[in-house]
Amino acid sequence: MGKATRIKQQNAKEKIAAQRAAARRAEVRRRALWTGGAVVLVIVIVVAFVVIKLSSNNSPSTSSGGVTGTVLPASVQNDIKSVPASTLDTVGIGSILSYNPSPLEAVSNTALTSNGKPEMLFIGAEFCPYCAAERWAIAVALSRFGHFTTQLRGIHSSSTDSDPNTPTLTFYKSNYTSPYLTFTPVENENDSRGALQATTSAQQALWQKYDSSAEGVGYPFIDFGNKYILKDPTYDPGTLAGMSWAQVASALHDPSSKVAQNALGAANLMTAAICKMTGGKPGNVCTASGVVAASAHL
Repeated sequence: MGKATRIKQQNAKEKIAAQRAAARRAEVRRRALWTGGAVVLVIVIVVAFVVIKLSSNNSPSTSSGGVTGTVLPASVQNDIKSVPASTLDTVGIGSILSYNPSPLEAVSNTALTSNGKPEMLFIGAEFCPYCAAERWAIAVALSRFGHFTTQLRGIHSSSTDSDPNTPTLTFYKSNYTSPYLTFTPVENENDSRGALQATTSAQQALWQKYDSSAEGVGYPFIDFGNKYILKDPTYDPGTLAGMSWAQVASALHDPSSKVAQNALGAANLMTAAICKMTGGKPGNVCTASGVVAASAHL
């Protein structure tokens, strides 16, 4: 490995560490605010409940879907979900190892399952640019094992963070079905770092067990059935700078593009990890040459 390559990798690691430290600090501050404001919040809720109760006879109840993001055009959704196996095989591990030489960490624990199937747990935040990059790879990888039953929605990472306004997807209130695994996404914070989706006590315990420091936990975090953990990004979000959702989705189909070399390389690695969860099923996916090439780096 040349000196220039070592310096580039070190700079990437420092950038990753700085962003994740900032995310951890934000999480610590948010939780502190939640705790400090709990009593006030309870009082406000009680008062509001009384007011609503008193007026309920005169006002019809309403509700909100509470979704975030913009529904992506059908053509963009199709591009994300239909990356050809031949394109993924051509990319193989892609260029991700030049950015992060060890993207996944093997762990040994009781199998993580849900609904009788191995579970892939994703914890991210909509403001996080590194989460933004990973979601493209996640969506492509998952599309090889099942399908999203809700329309994918597009968002951008925070405009005030590193790699501002990175185009991405959100998994908030998305639904995914597969005969092989259960995908459980938790979008913990929105694009302005407000609380969005809380973790369960079990999810929080895993997050803290595998991805904690003096500053708390960080994003992104993926647990592949308690077999592998991803807690550092696989590629630079800067790869997606200035692009639209449609441009990113289209570039996934060009194996020579920087987007494909990064996002599809990560998708093959994630696919290899999922195959370890599913016992090598389905065979046509888990024995694909791009997945086999990526599995050598687990």
